[in-house]
Amino acid sequence: MTVARIGPNAILQAVAVLDRAMGRAVRERVMARAAVPMPSGAEMIPETDAAAMHLALRREVPAQANDLLWQAGQATGEYILRHRIPHMAQRVIHLLPSPIAARVLATAIAKHAWTFAGSGSFSVQPGRPLVFLIRDNPLRDPDGHPCLWHAAVFQHLFRALVWTEAVVTEVECQAQGAALCRFELRPHA
Repeated sequence: MTVARIGPNAILQAVAVLDRAMGRAVRERVMARAAVPMPSGAEMIPETDAAAMHLALRREVPAQANDLLWQAGQATGEYILRHRIPHMAQRVIHLLPSPIAARVLATAIAKHAWTFAGSGSFSVQPGRPLVFLIRDNPLRDPDGHPCLWHAAVFQHLFRALVWTEAVVTEVECQAQGAALCRFELRPHA
């Protein structure tokens, strides 16, 4: 059986956040608990590795986990801006009227959903609020915590490129019994 793969930043950015916020010893405990190898960053990783690392982080440092996963999502968004969205495309998006810019960015996210949704399915529902749906989210938490990493990635990208005060909230979570993970994006709080 083939395991679906996702981008290595689901682990790498969380590791960087852990190192800065809590130190290498905590990061090493989290990675040992997850029992997954450190990604090189050169290739996609099994979605199960990222899920195991996120769960290990939650269980190793439960009081700080929400904040750490949010920071890891923001760092992943920043990585995408620096390395995956060409600067010219970013400039063009900035010049577009915000409703059109939001559609362009949402379409680009959907086109590359395989990098963060793995075996899950991703779709966008246009409108206000703009809605992102992930069915069978491979990073959902079996303990029922919200999917903060995804929300932070989406929010960071939209704040950088469309609305500086954009807010993304997960309003339904598969880990909490919903049929899917539903994220709503609004231009401001």
